[in-house]
Amino acid sequence: MIEDIIKDAGQRMEKSIQSLETAFNKIRTGRAHPSLLDGIQVPYYGADTPLNQLANITVEESRVLVVVPWERQLIGDVEKAIMKSDLGLNPSNNGESIRIPMPALTEETRRGYTKQAKAEAENARVAIRNIRRDANNQVKDLLKEKEISEDDQRRAEERIQKQTDKHIADVDAVYEEKEKDLMSI
Repeated sequence: MIEDIIKDAGQRMEKSIQSLETAFNKIRTGRAHPSLLDGIQVPYYGADTPLNQLANITVEESRVLVVVPWERQLIGDVEKAIMKSDLGLNPSNNGESIRIPMPALTEETRRGYTKQAKAEAENARVAIRNIRRDANNQVKDLLKEKEISEDDQRRAEERIQKQTDKHIADVDAVYEEKEKDLMSI
């Protein structure tokens, strides 16, 4: 029972880190990367559809993304969706594809993106601590029901804490990497 609780907590903590990495992919750096456009939805036959399901997204140069929709009539809709996104991108349409140059980041925008990344990292830490609290409460419930001893409870809580510390260190490492990436010119 304790093993199941610890295993479940570990899996949930891993998902928090994966979610953080996904959030970091949406924070743009000076380089072009196809995952930057992952959150963009395009109206397609009455339903909002992710852009990466309607078009091929490639990196032409280190600072230029090229979006080639699979259906030519979608070019206008794709271009509008990119402009409406809060990414601050200015796509240009040549009738066949859409070129999206990545503007160079100013010091001020770099600091803003760093603050955004720091907030995302803190949200991940809070999520991991909440998972720890839930796991500890489950262990305490087992103790109340006299299914485990106090020594078992103490050992389980120590293992949960070690797991929490490891995952928070992982969050810190991912954040430091993103901060370094954002602040490099």
